[in-house]
Amino acid sequence: MGIALVTGSGGLVGSESVGYLIEQGLDVVGVDNDMRSYFFGPGGSTKWRVAELERMHERYRHASIDVRDMVAIEKVFVDIGRDLVVIIHAAAQPSHDWAAREPFTDFGVNAIGTLNMLEATRRHAPHAAFIFMSSNKVYGDTPNRLPLVERETRWEIDESHDFFERGIDETMSIDRSTHSLFGASKVAADVLVQEYGRYFNINTACFRGGCLTGGGQSGSELHGFLAYLMKCAVTRAPYTVFGHKGKQVRDNIHVSDLVRALWCFARDPKPARVYNIGGSRFANCSMREAIDLCEGISGNRLNYIYSNENRVGDHIWWISDISAFQSDYPEFRLRYDISTTLQDIHDVGKLRWMS
Repeated sequence: MGIALVTGSGGLVGSESVGYLIEQGLDVVGVDNDMRSYFFGPGGSTKWRVAELERMHERYRHASIDVRDMVAIEKVFVDIGRDLVVIIHAAAQPSHDWAAREPFTDFGVNAIGTLNMLEATRRHAPHAAFIFMSSNKVYGDTPNRLPLVERETRWEIDESHDFFERGIDETMSIDRSTHSLFGASKVAADVLVQEYGRYFNINTACFRGGCLTGGGQSGSELHGFLAYLMKCAVTRAPYTVFGHKGKQVRDNIHVSDLVRALWCFARDPKPARVYNIGGSRFANCSMREAIDLCEGISGNRLNYIYSNENRVGDHIWWISDISAFQSDYPEFRLRYDISTTLQDIHDVGKLRWMS
């Protein structure tokens, strides 16, 4: 049926994509050099997940390559040849806090790495679908200027606003806002993906995700808040809630739902598409609500402290409007709500965290 190329194959989205694509009949080449261990320390390493993929799937082949290395990336494309049918580019430096530590590394991985992947696609596989995992951080802190109302356990948008029913759509401006350096590098990559779609008529898509999660996530303090929150609840490790009274709201999409969405596009791709993707009104929670759920599932009280200091560019309220994607792919429906997602994180992660 063909070959898929997945970058960041040891990460949450990448590894889930590998298994799903193999189920669809594709061979998969994965690219991952465990940069997460550099970003987040040994606890963030994805080596265990890559080893698992190699053990579980005969049709998976791994390449330990840095996406910033254009020579190595191009060699992978040449080796695969015309059999390449879909690229899922999920490799990234994913934390806006970490980006400020090493701006060149962040921009190199997120922007230059994406440019390398696009150019290799243009030269060697222009027929393939190119899927880029972008970020809702491309909108910067613009969502914080929405008319928000404080409720008992969460911030909520005023019911009279257009975004109340479905969430934030792709018409929101990315200008005149604080993005964080991470957001800036993702903006650069996002726009490149769109332009390669328009200029070269390549079937590209930017999926602007927010909180992507699931049982396979190696959550850390700076990335993967639901997975890390549940890990702290299970292990009784300390946790810090940063600002906004703990009422900041996120929609969360389980990686299984996300990968099904990516496959919808891969089967019927279109050039230069941009989609907000997330749990929408179906799956969202505030930090306070997430803590209560984690305590209920784990049976433990979370050992947490509150800091008045907000993270730079942090969204107070974000819920994705996914209707643009569902308009193009009306068969797609979300399956995992917040409780089901947290139960999965707990059940899959507990043995690993306690070993």
